[in-house]
Amino acid sequence: MYNVKLLNNIKSSALEKLDAAKYNVCAEIENPDAILVRSAKLHEMEFNPELLCIARAGAGVNNIPLDRCAEAGIVVFNTPGANAEGVKELALCSLFLSSRGVIDGVNWVKTIAGEGDEVPALVEKNKSKYGGPEILGKTLGVVGLGAIGTKIANAACKLGMKAIGYDPFLSVNGALSLSRKIKLVDNLDEIYKNSDYITLHVPLLDATKQFINSETIAKMKSGVRIINLSRAELVCDDSIIAALDSGQVSCYVTDFPNAKTAGAKGVIAIPHLGASTPESEENCVSMACDEIIDYIENGNIVNSVNVASASLPRSESPRICVIHKNSPDVASKITAAVSALGINALNMLTANAKGNIVSYSILDVDMLKDGIEDTLGGIDGVIKVRVLA
Repeated sequence: MYNVKLLNNIKSSALEKLDAAKYNVCAEIENPDAILVRSAKLHEMEFNPELLCIARAGAGVNNIPLDRCAEAGIVVFNTPGANAEGVKELALCSLFLSSRGVIDGVNWVKTIAGEGDEVPALVEKNKSKYGGPEILGKTLGVVGLGAIGTKIANAACKLGMKAIGYDPFLSVNGALSLSRKIKLVDNLDEIYKNSDYITLHVPLLDATKQFINSETIAKMKSGVRIINLSRAELVCDDSIIAALDSGQVSCYVTDFPNAKTAGAKGVIAIPHLGASTPESEENCVSMACDEIIDYIENGNIVNSVNVASASLPRSESPRICVIHKNSPDVASKITAAVSALGINALNMLTANAKGNIVSYSILDVDMLKDGIEDTLGGIDGVIKVRVLA
């Protein structure tokens, strides 16, 4: 029986994927094999030695200590694309709201509700204050063409906009999913100087923190409208407020209000609703459950953000799974140690690391021998060994 700890009071029919005969799933578990989490901050959390993986029901993983987990051999998963439709719809909503003074107009109408029969005349007299341009024929710059950005760019084209996209890490599948109408550019300056609207869909990294700032805003078209449904820290608050005051930016839509932006003029501050649809929440939990099951039962890693992904179809043979550092000789030492024990490796896959991600090897073998875990665990550079009989 495997123990799966739920954080954030997760309730979803998708949890039924975790077979009750194999998985004990609840919030009160003390020493879990897996953790399923949404937004709870885990940086100060002590992890028990039995913990195998953490699955984040969502894309962002800033609430999880990735390096510490990698060092302990704890695989961290996210669920890219599971909430893409919900975020796409909110981005399109933001596009319209940033263009037209709908929110300010609606709020103003509430202030004249007590004027009785004078309301219609007041509306006609003041409606011009809340006008704004149509999006038809305008240019939308999409920064980040993952699952969400691709959907938004394609939808913008269908709405009659011109779409230009920037993503230096665009995947083959992502490229195939893009409409042919979308123009791809190889530097952000092309986005800045040509876009009437800019929408951000990139992760928060050292390289992307506050990359929308006074310097980059100065490169943009006067009156640009910026939409940020990704992470608050992608945009410098002081810079965006100054640009709104000067008119360089006409409107800023953010899904991450804070003390500076919540009441600022020209800011549409949404209370983090990007993935707040029942469909998105269900999809995220469903994908997270699939990731937990495939790793725990088969040793396959899909959508990990701190351990290299590797997946092999499961056979009847025993399987050895090894998380290890990306040293040139670690994988060869693993195979040599297995061979020295008289065990034949029938199939092997090693996924090497990139950046701070550690490597991962899967070996299907013809037999198991006592002490195999201790033998492999004693190899310099090996972090965690699991044997699946």
